[in-house]
Amino acid sequence: MAEAGESAKRAVTIAVDGPAASGKGTLARRLAASFGLSHLDTGGLYRAVASRLLRLGGDPGDETAGEKAAQSLEQKDLEAADLRTEEVGQAASVVSAHPGVRAALLAYQRQFAATPPGAVLDGRDIGTVVCPGADGKIYLEAPVEVRARRRVKELRLRGVESIESRVLQEMQDRDARDSGRAVAPLKAAADALKIDTSDLSPDEVFDRALSYLTARLD
Repeated sequence: MAEAGESAKRAVTIAVDGPAASGKGTLARRLAASFGLSHLDTGGLYRAVASRLLRLGGDPGDETAGEKAAQSLEQKDLEAADLRTEEVGQAASVVSAHPGVRAALLAYQRQFAATPPGAVLDGRDIGTVVCPGADGKIYLEAPVEVRARRRVKELRLRGVESIESRVLQEMQDRDARDSGRAVAPLKAAADALKIDTSDLSPDEVFDRALSYLTARLD
């Protein structure tokens, strides 16, 4: 495996993509720690835009309002307490479909990735749009029913009572929006390693990803 010091000469970029609750955030954080790289949850940027927009009484479907919120994003928005709520998650899915919003956040993501020693970015279009030349690309997937059960468990652990059927419908709607949007739709890069996480533990997913990346980076 390449040590952080060896890769400091240039930024190493790893893209981890996938739909909601596929496990990409958990994997990306572990990979970043393993390779000594920074980590960016790009979905958090869109959640921050959505949260700011909702706080100001804006409509997530209004592209002009969404673009203005993205351009005026502040650090406190990235630390808002409501970022992980389902309401903000759904609004983020709507906001992220706006070309103006994506353009406003694209430069930030690319600059983050290009800063040595590099970064692991997780999202929905990292390997296809944000960093198409990434050193390693991983795409996590799992049936929506599996992912909905994971999300319900996650919410209940946080003390948020959730109805599985409602979470499933919201996730299906979000998948449809993310995959069907005209700009940067959710899809696996042609050269990405695909991992179905349905029956795998986080450790098993990490081991597969680590083996793949170690070979590529060496």
